[in-house]
Amino acid sequence: MLTTLRRIVQQVNQTSDLEQALDLLVAETKLAMEADCCSAYLADYEQQQFLLMATDGLDRSAVGQVSIGFSEGLVGLVGQREEPINVADAKQHPRFKYFPEVKEETLCAFLGTPIIHQRKVLGVLVVQQADARQFSASEESFFVTLAAQLATVIAHAEARGVLDRASGRKRSWVKSLRGVPGSPGVVVGRAFVAEPSYKLEAVPITKSQDKDAELKRFIHALASTRQELRSLANRMTDQVSPEVAAIFDMYQHMLQDVSIADAIEAEIETGLTAQSAVKKVLVGFIDQFEAMSDPYIRERASDVRDLGQRLLAQLNPNKHEQRTMGDQVILVAEEVTASMLAEIPRRKLVGLLSMRGSNNSHAAILARAMGIPALLGIEEVPVSQLDDLELIIDGYSGDLYVSPNDAIKNEYQRLIAEEVELRSIYTKEADLSATTPDGFEVRIHLNAGLSADTDIGHSSGADGVGLYRTEIPFMMEDRFPSEETQYHIYRKVLESYCGRPVTMRTLDVGGDKSLPYFPINEDNPFLGWRGIRMTLDHPEIFLVQVRAMLRANLGMESLNIMFPMITSINEVDEALRLTRQAYREVSEEIAAQGSKAHLARPRVGVMIEVPGIIYQLPALASRIDFISVGSNDLTQYLLAVDRNNSRVAELYDSYHPAVLQALRHIFDQAHQCGIPVSVCGELAGEPAGALLLMAMGYRQLSMNIHNIPKIKWVIRKCRLDEATSILNEVMALECPTDVRRVMAQHLDRLGLGGLVRAGK
Repeated sequence: MLTTLRRIVQQVNQTSDLEQALDLLVAETKLAMEADCCSAYLADYEQQQFLLMATDGLDRSAVGQVSIGFSEGLVGLVGQREEPINVADAKQHPRFKYFPEVKEETLCAFLGTPIIHQRKVLGVLVVQQADARQFSASEESFFVTLAAQLATVIAHAEARGVLDRASGRKRSWVKSLRGVPGSPGVVVGRAFVAEPSYKLEAVPITKSQDKDAELKRFIHALASTRQELRSLANRMTDQVSPEVAAIFDMYQHMLQDVSIADAIEAEIETGLTAQSAVKKVLVGFIDQFEAMSDPYIRERASDVRDLGQRLLAQLNPNKHEQRTMGDQVILVAEEVTASMLAEIPRRKLVGLLSMRGSNNSHAAILARAMGIPALLGIEEVPVSQLDDLELIIDGYSGDLYVSPNDAIKNEYQRLIAEEVELRSIYTKEADLSATTPDGFEVRIHLNAGLSADTDIGHSSGADGVGLYRTEIPFMMEDRFPSEETQYHIYRKVLESYCGRPVTMRTLDVGGDKSLPYFPINEDNPFLGWRGIRMTLDHPEIFLVQVRAMLRANLGMESLNIMFPMITSINEVDEALRLTRQAYREVSEEIAAQGSKAHLARPRVGVMIEVPGIIYQLPALASRIDFISVGSNDLTQYLLAVDRNNSRVAELYDSYHPAVLQALRHIFDQAHQCGIPVSVCGELAGEPAGALLLMAMGYRQLSMNIHNIPKIKWVIRKCRLDEATSILNEVMALECPTDVRRVMAQHLDRLGLGGLVRAGK
């Protein structure tokens, strides 16, 4: 039966159309189980019913016409129980409901099983026989296994079917597609599908008779591509910060990489055409990137592919006509790249939709920096079907609506208008302090660095930098950056926030980020060699970085140094020893230069991310100056959830009662020890989260630049005693869903209901 199972799944998976997939499924299943009938019902949650979508054995005219309520009949019972129902004579069952349209009078035996994808019942699969007998245990097991394996396939086929129905080709109900939110916000616009002129993988490998001519063509194409990228970079510089626009420096860096150019030229010398050489070499690099387990590095494969395709366009003299585009453009592509984004005039661009990609992609980074709603990872959707269709992107929930009806469009337009109005209000007041009506101030700091989505030179009301991720200079190089390189970067940051504290985190690689020249290959990287563990094992890296920070702080006296991923007291002691060594070295060098300048000792702290260290806070407090809670990783480790894994991502929830209890415990312990404590995770940048943290006692929150004005405005609208009362109610709840519901109610009561979506 295993061979039969695989064959059915493979055949259905290869069918691109939902109706055809279901027709094939019921026909093959009926044959495999030697049944008299097989039918497939899909769930319509808006109408609360199952709709007959395919059958082999019932009257086919009933397809698309017969619906069964979620609480009706045996099909409804299967959906309610979320388990198989196996009865010898369906007519004798109390839940049996007769539908004359399907003409099932001759059928007795009934076996139904739910089709469930990510905890949601997509539909019910049913087999029936004329004989009054129960299906055997082996038949039931096969049927259940088949439905389980086909759940994902049907979910993808159903998503493709939504596009057909949106285009008017099929009759069905309003339904959204679900992707991964890449940049927050809501937008209504029209799809503009961007496809590369030449696809790297499609280039054939061909030979040339003139090596010199091919080499000249490649060198000319390389120069033209560099010029093209410089133009795109200049265009982006006017729209985003220099830090974000530096993404294009990475493109230039790859183009100037001697190993890449030399490899292509070497292939041309073997007799390949320039196009074939580009394809052979860059596909090899792409394969290397895609084989890496680290999500950030894996995303660089799309950058290499983009460069390759731009080189191919320059090698081919044929020019494609420019397409016209409207004013409300949502850029859509199989894989949106940074350069694609730069080619769309900013005044026209309102959203971004990438079939592939993640939050680590450069397109997502740029979208966040530009304040453009973005959606990623809409699996199995043909891009070409979306062109010029009206779309709604919900960058909070991850929903995509294709050709929405008037009711949905009106609702989203209302939400957009509400968002715009609120944003205009709190942006005007961005420079006001975050002080509650009863006089309690919360310091709002900026998270900057790794995601390159913030402008370190533009405060937007920030009281300082609560977390500067130092990984960027390490990721932008093809080797560990020198002390001098790091010094200039850190000095620029400190000068931008002169007079305000800047907390720099020492190198934190491993887990969800690594360096291309220093790969860390582990089966479970989040529990592996990362953060302080790696840098303590390589003191030559740690000392150079701390020395650069100390030198950059000369005359500034605003530096705080923070150690990430602390698990034990021994790690803190060793990191402090090395920091003191770096301080002595730099102090002696300054004195040897004849300078009388005094090198200030920075405040030193740790990030609380590993649950185990929570129970050693008193020992920590005697050694360090401050604590910062990294709520993202703390949540991940407390709940044992990899939030980059789509199968369990929904379990990652910072409003889980265990996470809230841990955050409260950390503050209480730190307060008793007399040590300052802050939060620098995403929870701090959410309206509900900020109020709960304020009520717990936290007086410093750190977040991305876009959330700062909003959170300051929220805090100014809520008294501390009100927030404390809300916290007490929330801490008695047992599940995150209840916490979110209660917080939404309180935000609405405080007149902050319009920020509930923005806080998701």
